[in-house]
Amino acid sequence: MTAQLLDGKALADKEMVEVAEEVRAFQAENGFAPGLAVVLVGEDPASKVYVRRIAKSFTEAGMECNQMVLPGSISEAELKAKIRELNEDPKVSGIIVQLPLPKPLTQDMVTSVLSSAKDVDGITPTNAGLYYLGQGGFVPNTPAGGMEILKRHGIPLKGANAVVVGRSNIVGKPMAMLLLAEHATVTICHSRTRDLAAVIRQADIVAAAVGQAKMITGDMIKPGAAVVDFGINPAEKGIVGDVDFESAKEAAGWITPVPGGTGPMTNIMLLRNTLSAARRGLARAK
Repeated sequence: MTAQLLDGKALADKEMVEVAEEVRAFQAENGFAPGLAVVLVGEDPASKVYVRRIAKSFTEAGMECNQMVLPGSISEAELKAKIRELNEDPKVSGIIVQLPLPKPLTQDMVTSVLSSAKDVDGITPTNAGLYYLGQGGFVPNTPAGGMEILKRHGIPLKGANAVVVGRSNIVGKPMAMLLLAEHATVTICHSRTRDLAAVIRQADIVAAAVGQAKMITGDMIKPGAAVVDFGINPAEKGIVGDVDFESAKEAAGWITPVPGGTGPMTNIMLLRNTLSAARRGLARAK
């Protein structure tokens, strides 16, 4: 048996058409298109590539994407002032501050001033608390994209045993909360989990977000399981995931490729969050 491919690229292309239609309807009704502000601090090459991809997807969807490029030497006070300006700008529906930041700047410093109403990356404590409580906060786009892949492909979630490998605040923990909200039984694993392979073998759904290339191999996968690989690890030829794709596809029922799996859906969820932020902003203004 060879796994069915969970093709995030094909799904993203389909959903881009849907989002673009929603944006056109929003603009026709309200007279403006939702806008995203991307704050890029410093000269990180990977961040620059990612920001270019964001800008391209927003243009394709018919939304605004304005980049604020700041020097890596900017002070904490100056960066906070820039973020506060964007918080107050009515033309800005959503804000993301591209990570990682150059030291000594930190994510906590950003989240201390970033408006939760415009936090379309779902990194503020307020949004984390809201989606933890099931009260509608913005969810980080990467795990949201992984969940969208599972749902759109009809993967059974209710009652499923799900194992999330990784406990980061931006992927592992929110992915676990999203699976729990769909009535899966969720186990979170990490570097100190005893007999990790045995735990993974019990999973109907495996979400890999540990940041170690090909760490999860085919012999760890329960036959027929759905495997969602969030890993992005540099390799000799491009990038590879946290899952050894070649061996895992022989055991799994469904599997995301790397690249072309969860990555394309991350941008789609950012588009959807920004459109949602614009709608909520209008509702608050009434």
